[in-house]
Amino acid sequence: MESTTQWRKVAYGGMQPGYDDNYTDDSFLEDMVMNCNVVKRDLLKVMLDSVSISQYLCIVVLVVVVWTGTLKSAINESFLLILDVSLLLSGFLILILTAEMLSFHLLFHYFLNITYFVAGLYVLAPIYRTLTRTISSDSIWALTISLVIVHLFLHDYTGPSVKAPGTLKNPSLISNISLNASIVASVLIASRLSSRLHVFGIMFFSLQIFLFAPLVTYCVKRYSFYLHLSFSLGLMAVTLSFIYVLHQFLFVLLFGLLVFVNVVCPYWLIRVQEYKFEINGPWDEAKLCFDITE
Repeated sequence: MESTTQWRKVAYGGMQPGYDDNYTDDSFLEDMVMNCNVVKRDLLKVMLDSVSISQYLCIVVLVVVVWTGTLKSAINESFLLILDVSLLLSGFLILILTAEMLSFHLLFHYFLNITYFVAGLYVLAPIYRTLTRTISSDSIWALTISLVIVHLFLHDYTGPSVKAPGTLKNPSLISNISLNASIVASVLIASRLSSRLHVFGIMFFSLQIFLFAPLVTYCVKRYSFYLHLSFSLGLMAVTLSFIYVLHQFLFVLLFGLLVFVNVVCPYWLIRVQEYKFEINGPWDEAKLCFDITE
């Protein structure tokens, strides 16, 4: 449509006289930009970032090994309690050495919460022991494995399960769902034990791992990436050694899974990124360049 009035590109101006509502001139596509927000990723960096996933995967595998050993009476109550105390002291020591903005007040707050936590677990241990008395062991194992898979699938591998010292970000809803799945799986395993101390020991061990291990590894990674990498590789070697002694087929399965996570998936991501195609232009919604919470 021809018109003597010059067309103007305005967002909220209503219909301009002499032009259709959907009219655009020849300069409309001049501002089009392709792949302006696409981040070019380096294969080595992606592989190093994926180490966090393999690290936590090995931690969960070791938890399942302890569960199995406890149910088969290969791990007694004394060893389990010693393991709990050792993990607790080691975790506090690592937090003191690596965590930023860890004050005496915050440390005392952690200690007080853990005291209440331990006392509550010991009081509730007889209840946990009788929760699934009428359910078969096969059903318990099937449900436990399903919950562990849900936990691994929804776990936040970029941060801790609880709020870390010096951070403002709280765990997301998905992360809380993952944590709840691991706690329910721990309760199911504990309910198959006959001794109160066994139930208390395995619950304390499991909740230490699922609640505080992500916090400790997060603080280590933030303190030194090379220390995080060394710890992760050592943990993978220890886990593979344990699994090799227990079952060679599971060793091959775990080794293949680690290779898939650390090598195949990063390479796959880099290759798929080549086909990413994004178009931006004047038709996009306006984006705020500042934080609305400020």
